[in-house]
Amino acid sequence: METELTSANYEGEVLKSDKPVLVDFWAPWCGPCRMLAPVIEEIASEYAGKLKVCKVNVDNEGEIAAQNAIVSIPTVILFVNGKAVKRIVGAHAIDDYEEAIDELI
Repeated sequence: METELTSANYEGEVLKSDKPVLVDFWAPWCGPCRMLAPVIEEIASEYAGKLKVCKVNVDNEGEIAAQNAIVSIPTVILFVNGKAVKRIVGAHAIDDYEEAIDELI
C-alpha cells in the first residue's frame, strides 16, 4: 500500500523511517505519471514489509517538491535513513526500479 505524503506526515514517514522509502512525485494531469502508477503499485506489494512506498502530489504539496528539487515529473527518489540516495526521473520499466531498490535492501 502506498502512503500519500503531506507536509504533516513527510518527516515521520520519510526522514525518520527505519525502512528504505520510495517516494513517487506525481500529478494527476501528468500522462507519464499515470502510466507509472501501476508499476509503483506492483513495487509496493512486491516489497511490502521491506520498503515503504509513498506518493507526493506536487500540485498539493509544492513545499515537499521544492525541498527535493523536483523539476520534472514523474520523479522517484529512494531514501535510506532519511537521505535521498537514488533519483530516477521519468517513467521507466519496473526492472529499473527493482534494480535500484535491490541495491539498497
